[in-house]
Amino acid sequence: MSEIESPQYSTLKVDLHDPRWDQGTYVGRAKHFFTVTNPLNVLLSNSQLEEAKRLVLLHREGKLPADVTEDALWKAKYRYDSAFHPDTNEKMVLIGRMSAQVPMNMTITGCMMTWYKATPTVVFWQWINQSFNAIVNYTNRSGEHPIPVNTLVKSYCMATGGALVTALGLNHIATKAPPLIGRFVPFAAVAAANCINIPCMRMREIENGVTVVDENGQKLGESKIAAKKAISMVVLSRVSMAAPGMVIPPFIMNVLEKGPFLKKYPFMNAPVQVGLVGLCLVFATPMCCALFPQKSSLAVSHLEPELQEHIRSINPDIKKVYFNKGL
Repeated sequence: MSEIESPQYSTLKVDLHDPRWDQGTYVGRAKHFFTVTNPLNVLLSNSQLEEAKRLVLLHREGKLPADVTEDALWKAKYRYDSAFHPDTNEKMVLIGRMSAQVPMNMTITGCMMTWYKATPTVVFWQWINQSFNAIVNYTNRSGEHPIPVNTLVKSYCMATGGALVTALGLNHIATKAPPLIGRFVPFAAVAAANCINIPCMRMREIENGVTVVDENGQKLGESKIAAKKAISMVVLSRVSMAAPGMVIPPFIMNVLEKGPFLKKYPFMNAPVQVGLVGLCLVFATPMCCALFPQKSSLAVSHLEPELQEHIRSINPDIKKVYFNKGL
């Protein structure tokens, strides 16, 4: 009677809870976000995504097959992260995934910048943009502390209103300015919407604070000051992310529209604009997501006085606390 062989499991010591690259450096964060926002992940089939999920779950259970290499495991982890919610493990709607950010934003932004003069098209594309943002926010909501639907609706309405007021108001002013100035109106509207949308979405953090921890991850309390810093960093990242794709193409398009190609083929205006925006966003999206560490820090001396006292009562040697800034 032959002896039944026991299954051979991998001995890889890989912590998939943290990114593959050092998040203490800008280069490490950039590599991480280039992988997370890779638009090619949108093309992955259901079978590829399910296989990635299977490998990740097997690794968590300590039952990863021995023939799976470390590179293959990391590839599966990033594929899994690109499509499945980290808290619920449910597959996210396609256009709400981080990997869809570049193709979706390049299309919407390119159209906003092509049809930026007439009021009906301004209203339509600003509405489309804020609707897309609402889908992204809902898709990536926290599973542990989900954003209430009424907060999402309020944020959506206020951001859309802010974007429209900015765009229509500046368009009226721009009629008296050189034509090039009018091309930057969509960027101003997007920046204004981000300044409204993100604080509204995270109002609960502004009111109650975010969790701050020590270097070992031990919870120390909640800080409103840390929450405001986190939100300001996210707003700056989002505006910076939009800037290259909305500031560089207008200069190029201003030249191209005077040339023979677009005069002969005016219908190519939108495709060229979308392509230019996409080229910028492929690099700007991950590089601006990486501007600040996901696990950001703040000196204890900059926290609320009562929280400072609480931390010193726990451990007077703690000089710095850490918090999740969000995206």
